[in-house]
Amino acid sequence: MHEYTSTIRVWGLTCPGFPEEVSRARRWTRDILRGSPLAEDAELIVSELSANAILHTASGRQAGSFSLAVEVSPQMVALSVTDDGGTRTAPKVEHQDDEAEHGRGLGMVSVIAHRVVVHDSDKGHTVTAELFTDTGRGVQPCG
Repeated sequence: MHEYTSTIRVWGLTCPGFPEEVSRARRWTRDILRGSPLAEDAELIVSELSANAILHTASGRQAGSFSLAVEVSPQMVALSVTDDGGTRTAPKVEHQDDEAEHGRGLGMVSVIAHRVVVHDSDKGHTVTAELFTDTGRGVQPCG
């Protein structure tokens, strides 16, 4: 095995902070994970995290953007969305009442994903959702 060969593959995409870019991020994720049993869950997660970045951070302001990374290994798929910041608090799961119009997205992501991690920095927040594969089966990206 070549010393630089890895079983982990990473893709990255940066999108302007327009609402229509959420569907672009979702399609891009679907294309990467085509044939994977995790593709539908990954699409939903990317959609929620991207929409949250646009709605709740500077990513949705003029000249704003958000970045998406998809990391695939035989053990898991990690989906990360990084926003432009502009808020005083990091994203968190909120328990909303039935009539609330917002605030359920990250909670839904935390139910679908096996693990959700939020990284806070001076330049923004990165929310990473991890989906673990069945042991030994792996994910079939770029089918």
